[in-house]
Amino acid sequence: MKKIKTLFAAVTILLSTTAFAQKFEFAAKDINNKNITEAVFADSKLTMVNIWGTFCGPCISEMPDLGKLNKDYAEKGFQVAGIVIDAANRKGNMVPKTVEAAKKIVKQTGADYLHIVPDSKMQSGVLADVMAVPTTFFVDKDGNIVGEVYTGSRSYSDWQKIVEELLKKV
Repeated sequence: MKKIKTLFAAVTILLSTTAFAQKFEFAAKDINNKNITEAVFADSKLTMVNIWGTFCGPCISEMPDLGKLNKDYAEKGFQVAGIVIDAANRKGNMVPKTVEAAKKIVKQTGADYLHIVPDSKMQSGVLADVMAVPTTFFVDKDGNIVGEVYTGSRSYSDWQKIVEELLKKV
């Protein structure tokens, strides 16, 4: 049984890291209905992309820390962008009730960074392999996914260490 669990864990890690080995391109809207493309990455050396859901307690719990990280590292060329995974259906159509819930959560948590409603290209691309939220990955200014994929929430200090290491590499 232990060997099966170890094999399953190894396959899961392999799939999660290879699934994200691509360029991240999209044309979507944010939660305020503004058009957003991968061009949002060009203004920062490094963007943390945090996939979260309005139903996810751990996602919501880490959002104040992500908001603080976004502010604290802005001058170093860093930004945070959220993808609200349940704000659109599988076809990429916006779910208004969920978008409104996301807006309330953003306001309550102080996570005043960009929050994207996934389009159909995201749904069939990078989000198709997301098995849990929060899932976080990083993108350079050209939209290339860099570093590891992280599943689960983390503290400010844990994210800070990861961000500082990646900023040295991009």
